[in-house]
Order: sequence, then C-alpha cells, then structure tokens
Amino acid sequence: MKVIVTGGAGFIGSHLSEACLAAGHEVTIIDDLSSGHSENVPSAARFEQIDIRSPEAAALVIETAPDVLIHHAAQMNVRVSVDKPAYDADINVLGFINLLEAARQVGTRRVIFASSGGTVYGEPEQLPCGEDQPLLPVCPYGVSKLAGEQYLYYYSRCHGIGYTALRYANVYGPRQDPHGEAGVVAIFCRKLIAGDDPVIYGDGEQTRDYVYVDDVVRANMAAIEKNYDGGVNIGTGKETSVNYLAERMIISLGSDNTPSHEDARLGEVQRSALDVTLAGKVLDWEPLTSLDEGLAATIEFFRSRS
Repeated sequence: MKVIVTGGAGFIGSHLSEACLAAGHEVTIIDDLSSGHSENVPSAARFEQIDIRSPEAAALVIETAPDVLIHHAAQMNVRVSVDKPAYDADINVLGFINLLEAARQVGTRRVIFASSGGTVYGEPEQLPCGEDQPLLPVCPYGVSKLAGEQYLYYYSRCHGIGYTALRYANVYGPRQDPHGEAGVVAIFCRKLIAGDDPVIYGDGEQTRDYVYVDDVVRANMAAIEKNYDGGVNIGTGKETSVNYLAERMIISLGSDNTPSHEDARLGEVQRSALDVTLAGKVLDWEPLTSLDEGLAATIEFFRSRS
C-alpha cells in the first residue's frame, strides 16, 4: 500500500515508518523537523520537510493519494498547550483537517490517528480506564486530540474514511527526544547519564502507564489490517509512579544521584492507566515489553549516544 506517515522523523513515527517499509509498503514521510530529526528518517522512505498546516502538505497528500494516512505530527507538549491553546489547536486541529480534506479528495481508505489516552479522559473515574469512561480532558492538548477523534468520526460517517484512534499511554523508548518537556524517561536518562539530579514536578506520587515504543508500533500495524473504527487504548494497564520510575532508572544506571522536586504543573492529571481489553479484542494486540525490559533498552540507547 501507499502510506503517508506524518511526524515520521520523530520518535514514534520513525519506528513506525521502518515497520511500514519492512511490511512492503511505499512510505512517504511529512515532517517539518520542528521536533523530529532528519537522521531518524529511513533511507527507503520519501521525505518531505513540510508543515502539516500548509497548502504544500495538502498538495502532497493529493499527489501521493495514499491508501493509509498515519498521523503522528502534533504539538505534543501539555504545558505548551496550557500556555498557548490557540497555537496547540492550530497545529493539532486545523493542521489535521488540512490533511483530512486532501485525503477525502483522493479516496484515502483509512486513517490511523495518534490520540492520547493519558489526556482525553482527564482524571478517570476508575483505573485502569476503559474506552467507555467519560472523555473530559483537563488540558488543551487533550481537547485537541479529542477534537481530532471527533473529526475522524465525521469523515468516517459522511465520507466513508475508516479510522482507528489509538489512545496512547505514556510512550517511551529509543529516539525519544530528551531535550523537550515531553517524555520523562528520556529526560531522566539524559540527566542521570550526565550525572545530574532528575527533576520531579509535584510529590512524584502521580502515576502514568508507560508503554514501550515497539508495542505501540505493533498496535499501529494491527490497526492498518484490522479495520476497526473507533478509539482504542494502547498501554499496559499498570500504574507506575514517577518516584518509582526514577528509582528504577537510578538503580539501572548505577547512579548515586537523587531526584529534586519542583511545583506540580498545571494541566497534568494525577493518575493514569489504560485498560487495553478492547485492543486485545479488536486488534489482537497486547503489550509484550515489561517496564524493566523497556527501560534497559532505552538506557542502552542513550548510553551509546552519550
């Protein structure tokens, strides 16, 4: 198939582009390199450095006429969305619509959308959180991801484009950018390898569901094949506190550093874990990588590049 991967020079998108190429698909990558890196782009893929909001991005979708559009390009920082909600919506909502309109024109069969299980539910009523829980995001980033899902429903209902919205937990692994505000595992790796104390915002007892990038890639590949329409959680179903995560990483790195604490940040949920029962039923998917296994592989990646 012809596949477009937006954000394909980024963390998850580059791994996914490699998987699509390995499966025999023809891959075109759209990425403006605002957070992605050109060295992540597989040599066998076509790469275009374009902003998804631009007429050039829409023209490329029309020229390529992809069978599948896999959308990972985004403003992905919760704190930025709180400070600049219009900027967040410009990229995550209007940029996405720009691509969807082009895909509609050329009869794209399916869209795989990177949504956010860590934000679209807000503070879940119960954990692990299932897809039937209320969708009440408490940050503009979560609102924009939920809006993307709603637009996909519209394009599916009115224009026949199939879609799967993969509601990711906290994805981590090799190639995650340690210099931004997103991706605590990568940030802790950079700090600890450099001999610095990692910074924890709040008391550190806030929990997240950490899912390894290889498992996320498998979920995307399953979503291409299974043709399930709707939102699906992709995580592990397990809560891990930031304090525990820091402790495991300090032990794994043999570091004698200790975390420092700063004030909690606006827009962050206190607890998160995703029920992945539906993913097992509709995608025949389950997480295969334990936290210790994933951390070991991630630490080795960052050590090799330190």
